[in-house]
Formats: sequence, structure tokens, C-alpha cells
Amino acid sequence: MDQRLRLMAVHAHPDDESSKGAATMARYVAEGVDVLVVTCTGGERGDVLNPKLKDDPELAANIHEVRRAEMAAAREILGVNQAWLGFVDSGLPEGDPLPPLPEGCFALEDVATAAQPLVKLMREFRPHVVTTYDEDGGYPHPDHIQCHNITVAAFDAAPDPDRYPEAGEPWQPLKLYYDRAINKDRVLALHNAMEQRGLESPYAEWIKKWWTENDPNADKGGDGDPDGAGDKAPDGGKAGDTDGAGERKQRRERKTTTRVQCADYFEIRDRALLAHATQIDPDGWWFSIPMEIQREVWPTEDYELIRSHVDTTLPEDDLFAGVHETVAV
Repeated sequence: MDQRLRLMAVHAHPDDESSKGAATMARYVAEGVDVLVVTCTGGERGDVLNPKLKDDPELAANIHEVRRAEMAAAREILGVNQAWLGFVDSGLPEGDPLPPLPEGCFALEDVATAAQPLVKLMREFRPHVVTTYDEDGGYPHPDHIQCHNITVAAFDAAPDPDRYPEAGEPWQPLKLYYDRAINKDRVLALHNAMEQRGLESPYAEWIKKWWTENDPNADKGGDGDPDGAGDKAPDGGKAGDTDGAGERKQRRERKTTTRVQCADYFEIRDRALLAHATQIDPDGWWFSIPMEIQREVWPTEDYELIRSHVDTTLPEDDLFAGVHETVAV
């Protein structure tokens, strides 16, 4: 194992890595960081979401193999390594009442058992930084929530020689982050920039919903995200409560601690996302904000620091803040 900085990003499905933190990863790859994407499931219960491909019976019949090929293409575009944990996609339950999850799916796995292969990967790859979703999954897909569960469990277990002794030599990851890809500050900034330029914002309905359902104070400058989570930028100070105490906070306490400048890599991010052709409409809302507006208005990808075994000061602009001093590169 060389002494390069190492980043592990744990995601639920193929395509999640390209919609959450992709430009960050591309930037770090360009800077010589070794990046490993861990994909928990094969996405085999995912629908074909691209309307141009939706009626192709071959795609629907072979969605597992198609999504693996899409992941391979995205991986090459981003320049990352990638590993599959091999769990079965749970699907997104719909209806009222919600149907039960399918037997044998990822979300129904025992967390301690499902964390074992991720502990093994952590001990083999030895990441300095790990990223994943918050306890609500970023949005409440059962696989995203389970992805959170096993990542936190593996982060805590990987350095303990008494836990999962069959999974290899212990390793202490130094920092754990939750991805903040969707946060209200960012959405409002982009929405306002579009309207100020006389362009149609793809976020108008989101914001209307926030105002009417989730945030009665939105017109006074609310700072939540789509499900009411807060994202007010910290005003500095030493990293607090990053050892796990109080990790499961009320959603209103969600905040961004770390903003990674990566606007130069937004085009790589978009190309990686487009590689997941069954999952994204190239003419859809995702790509409706001109690149120059994105780069000007919100040139970062955003994270919340949850655990840190190194000294760092908030707010940060680097996932490896405090790590550089501990690693010989």
C-alpha cells in the first residue's frame, strides 16, 4: 500500500456516486488521491427512468447487467476504483399502505452482518476519509438508510481488533462525512440565479412545497433541505461532536461543515451521470441550469463532518483537512 491519500465513498446503487459527490471525487483523483467507490447493491430493482429508453423490453429484462455496464462506464469517466458489496436492491416501496420490502433485500439485512464485507474493504483499502449519507439516507429510500447504517457501523468497527477478526488487520479511518448534495441554501441560490436571469428554474415546485409544507419561516430565510434539514454554514470554531456523541440529531440540526471547491469538474460529473443512461434523462431538469451559472453561484459540493480523529477547524474546504499532516505523501 502506497502513502497516497485515500477516499472511500459508500453508495447504495449504481448512479448514486455520479449524482452525489462526483465532482469532488474527480478533483481528488486529479490531485493524486486514490478513490474507491463502494456500491452496496446492483440496482436490479431500479426502473428505467429515461423516457427515451423506457419502452425498450431488452433493457427492462436485463437491468442488472445494464446497470453494471453503466457503472463501469461512469467509473472510467470519474477515474475511480469501484467495488460491489453484492447486496440485492430493495426497490422503493410505493403505495398506501406501503408494501413490505422483498425478502432477501439489502434493507432487511442485519446491520452487523451486512457491515462485515464493508469492514473487510476498509481494512484492505485503508481509507483516510469515508463519505456516505445521513441517517435518513439523504432521502428516505430504504437502501440509502441501510447504506448509512452499515457505513457508520463499519467505520466504528474497522479499527477494533476484537470485531470481525476474520476481516483483516484493523484500520482506523480518520474522518467520516455525510453528503449534503441536496441542501436548501444551494437550491435557493440556484433558483434565484435562474429567475434573476429570466430563466425557468427547475426548483420552483420544490421551493413552493417547502414554503407551504415544511418551513413556515422560509420567507424569512429558512435554512433547511427538502425534508426540513438545516444547512446553515458554520461560523468557524473547532470541530465539535465529531466522535459520534449526539450523532443522531434532530433533522433541524443538519448542517454543512465542509464545502469542496470542484466547479472545474462539474462537466466530468455530468458525463458520469449521463453514463447511467437508464437512470437519467439527458434533456431533464438535472441539466437545466447552465454550467456557467452553476460555477458562478455554487461552485462547491457540500458535506457534514460527523467523526474526526484529527484536529480540524470548521468550516473546512477540504475533506482531508487535518489528514495531510498525518500522512507522508
